[in-house]
Amino acid sequence: METHESKEMYLETILRLSSELKKVRSIDVANQLGFSRASVSVATKNLKEQGYIEILSDNSLKLTSRGEAIANEVFAKHEALTSLLKSFGVSDDTAENDACRIEHIISDETFTKIKEYLAKK
Repeated sequence: METHESKEMYLETILRLSSELKKVRSIDVANQLGFSRASVSVATKNLKEQGYIEILSDNSLKLTSRGEAIANEVFAKHEALTSLLKSFGVSDDTAENDACRIEHIISDETFTKIKEYLAKK
C-alpha cells in the first residue's frame, strides 16, 4: 500500500461491503471505489502480505482481526464526522464526502473531542 489513507480506505470498504454481501470479492471493492480490477488486485495482495486481510479459497476477501480493528476505527470516525457535519447543516452528500476525506487525517485528540461533543448533544 502506498499510503496510510489508501490502506484505511480499502479496509473500510471491505468492512462496509461485508455487512451487505455474503462474500466480498475484489470486483466488489473495485466497483465500490471506482478503481480498476488491476489496482484492487495489487492493493489486496499488499493488504494480505501485511496481515490485514485474508484471501479465501473462493477468492473472497476477509478482514483479519488486525484489519477489522482499523476498519472499525475508520468507520467510527466516518460516522461521527458525518453526523457532526450534518448537525452544522451540511447536505447529506457533502457531509459523507467530506467525512470520507477527513477521517484519514484527523488526529486522535480532535476525534476524541468530537465524540465528546456529540455525546453531549
